[in-house]
Amino acid sequence: MIGSVIPNRIESEEVYMQLMAKLIVTVLTVFLFATSSRGAESELTIGLIPEQNVFKQMARYQPLGDYIAKKTGLKVKFTILSRYGNIIDRFKTESLDGAFFGSFTGALAIQKLGVEFLARPVNLDGSSTYWGYLFARRDSGIRNVGDMKGKRLVFVDKATTAGYVFPVAYLKEHGVSDIKTYFRETYFAGSHDAAIYAVLDKKAEIGAAKHSMYDRVARTDPRVKKDLVILSESPKVPSNGLGVRDDLSAEVKRQLRDVLIGMDKDPEGREVLKKFEAIKFIPTSRDDYNIVIEYARKAGINLKTYEYINK
Repeated sequence: MIGSVIPNRIESEEVYMQLMAKLIVTVLTVFLFATSSRGAESELTIGLIPEQNVFKQMARYQPLGDYIAKKTGLKVKFTILSRYGNIIDRFKTESLDGAFFGSFTGALAIQKLGVEFLARPVNLDGSSTYWGYLFARRDSGIRNVGDMKGKRLVFVDKATTAGYVFPVAYLKEHGVSDIKTYFRETYFAGSHDAAIYAVLDKKAEIGAAKHSMYDRVARTDPRVKKDLVILSESPKVPSNGLGVRDDLSAEVKRQLRDVLIGMDKDPEGREVLKKFEAIKFIPTSRDDYNIVIEYARKAGINLKTYEYINK
């Protein structure tokens, strides 16, 4: 009797120990997975397009990043790309969590990356959109496309609406089929403020840039109103909006959206908005970029195959 009881008890203890070992392994696996998941989203890397001088760009965005971090507990690291189109490549190769896309890079990101948009700022003039300006030196005598022949034209970047797609479409609509032969020289400045200063400093007679940056430069440099004349402006497109990777957790997306959209209702948020030069943020979706996709089509650009790197 005793001999039969002891082996059974030993077998029961062995089964019990095996079950406990499996349970411990399972708990540790869940814990490690949860910890790694939280760690992966404890810091967000957000890309910025080179809209203006790098130092000015960072000075504008860093207070916003600090505010988001304070309100959500998520550290925000900004990285400024050297070219507009690089934001598409870097999003894939360096696993960015999000980016403040321009309207054209936003349309590209929707088509190529499936990015989800959360919010965009309302400018100081009350608009949540921007448009492109085609402008010239006042003393150049240029007032129409015919006057531009043989002159120098400065673009911003091939991956911008205001700084490339708009002027190209405008010139095509006015009979310029080959830009390279129509102008004495065309080149890319790399940022909107650089394109404006290129014309101000007589490195080109004609330039293209977004109206919000044009106005921002005009507030600090009186030469803009004195020496430049606006020849045409593009349709309105969405302001630079925050888009995030589609597989970012739903909770983080909600936090980011809520913090940005609620900034104007928070005294501290309003101070950050002043530095960011915006009134507030509003909800944004992929549908807001349909106008850009349509405008690119009119300019003869296929977003899925477009070579967006400057050459």
